Formats: sequence, C-alpha cells, structure tokens
Amino acid sequence: MRKSALLLPVAVVAVIGVLSSIFIVDEREKALVLQFGQIRQVVEEPGLGFKIPIIQEVVTYDDRILSFDTDTIEVTPSDDRRLVVDAFARYRISDVVQFRQAVGVGGIRAAEDRLSSILNAQIREVLGADQVTSDTILSPQRGELARRIRAQARASAESLGLEIVDVRLKQTNLPQQNLDATFARMRAEREREAADEIARGNEAAQRVRAAADRTVVETVSKAEREAEITRGEADAERNRIYAEAFGNNPEFFAFYRSLSALERSLQGENSTLVFSPDSEFLSELFSSVRADGLREVAIDDIDIDRLREMAPELQISPDLPESERQRLEEEDAQQDGAEATN
Repeated sequence: MRKSALLLPVAVVAVIGVLSSIFIVDEREKALVLQFGQIRQVVEEPGLGFKIPIIQEVVTYDDRILSFDTDTIEVTPSDDRRLVVDAFARYRISDVVQFRQAVGVGGIRAAEDRLSSILNAQIREVLGADQVTSDTILSPQRGELARRIRAQARASAESLGLEIVDVRLKQTNLPQQNLDATFARMRAEREREAADEIARGNEAAQRVRAAADRTVVETVSKAEREAEITRGEADAERNRIYAEAFGNNPEFFAFYRSLSALERSLQGENSTLVFSPDSEFLSELFSSVRADGLREVAIDDIDIDRLREMAPELQISPDLPESERQRLEEEDAQQDGAEATN
C-alpha cells in the first residue's frame, strides 16, 4: 500500500518531466534551445525536440517572409526639391543564431527598429545622390532606385541575421507647404490656359460674327439693289403707261392729274383749301376745259381697265354726318353687289 502511494507521485512527476522536456517546432518556425541564456541547440527542421526541463528553454522565430513599413521621412534630391518618402520591405530571418545575438530578447520588434534605421539611411543616401532629381524619383526609374536601396541595405541587415528580399518606395509626395505652392502654380497654369481658350473662343466668335454681319450687309445690299432695279423697272413701266395714256388725250389726263392732286391735298384732317383767283393750281386744273368742253375721245383708244387700276381708291370723308356716311356706304355695297352679280 505504501509502495503504491509512493509510485503515484513519482509517476506524475515523471510524466510532467517528460512532457516539459518535449517541444514541437512548426514548419513555419525555427527554434533555439537556450540554457541560462546561452544557445545550446539550433532547430531548423520541423518536428519534435527535447530539452532539459527547467534548465533549458525554447525560443521560436518566424521563418516566413515578413513585411515591414518604414516611417515617413523627408529627402532632398539633387534639384533641392524636398520630397516626403516612405517604403516597405520584405525580409526573413536567415540566421537565427546571429539574429539572437544581435537583438537579444527584443526579438522582431527590436530587429524592425534597427532595420528601419538602416533603410532610412539608405533611402536618404540613394535618393540624395548626384544625378538623382525629384523627376527621376517620380519616373519609372524609381524601380532601379529601390533596387539600389535594397542592395546597400542587405549588407547592413546581414549583421542582424536578416535577409532583405525586396524594397519598394510607396509614397513619394511633396511636403504640405510645397504641395500648396504646387497646387497654386497648377491652378494658375490652368487658369491661364482657360483664359487662352476663352480668348481664342472670343476671337473665333468675332470672326463668325463678322462673317455673319458681312453676309447680312451683302444680302441686304443685294436685295436693295434688286428692289431698286424692280422699282425702276416698275416706274419706267408706269411712266410708259402714263405717257401712252397722256398721248391719247393730253387734256383729259392733265385734268385728271389735277383732280388727283386736289384729292391728295384734302386727305387727313385737311378738309378746306383756299386758292387765290390767279392760282397756278386752278389754272392747271381748268386749263384743259375749253369753252366748247373737252374734245371727243374715241372709246377704242382708251384702256378702261388700266384707267381703273390707275384711279385712286375712293374714300369717304370722316367729316360727313353719320347718316350721310351710312347712305354712301350702303350705295357702295349695293354697287359692289351689282357688279359681282354681273
């Protein structure tokens, strides 16, 4: 009974000891077995490992490719235009022993702090070198600059047991004060271009407007010229007709024209005319009337329709009484109806 009671604690202690002496290394990790801070074993292959319980401890490190973003820094290329630059790096722990000796118990955090210093120094050195301008950094040549930064940082990172796989520049901008000045300059350039476009548009509009005005003037001038030609031809035709009619009976047409002049004089508000006995107008009016009256004119020699067209339109004087005006209008309507019936 006593032996059973003693064997049970011994078995528990033995199981605990065995379990505490076994450790597992994942395929994504590397491990160091430390004894009082000293490296006793390096395990780079995945599987089970053994250590002395309590005396030894196991420290694992990630064996995958890790990412790291640098802080934003300002660099001054050879053209003295300051730029704000940051980068990211891909790295892996290539030598865990050297890594442990370089960073101690700080691990990945301490390694990335020192890696950030290395990368920032190399970024300033490469981007601030001769023949490297801000235009070069912003051009497709930035890939070559990133490769130069990686090559120079590798040598320094090897002392940390790290292998830098790749380096890329991310942000490449102007500082805020320079950015504001650049935006103001770009805005001024765009406003100048807009003013040039507006000026060219106004010039083109002026040319179109001038061409349209010239076309209007030419069209109006041509129309007026044709109108004057038509009016002249009409006046010539009218004068020919008048001359022909006047030749057929000069006395009658002299009398008729005098009556027409008198009718035109009485139009509007003029209802009264006063003449002196020796007025030339009256002499012209009655000079065609002889003592024996107007001479006989053959009806075949007169174009009645043409005379009707030449006769002025009859108008009723507004000064007549209303009853007389209505009577005359009724007579005119009856006469028009009779002519339409015929």
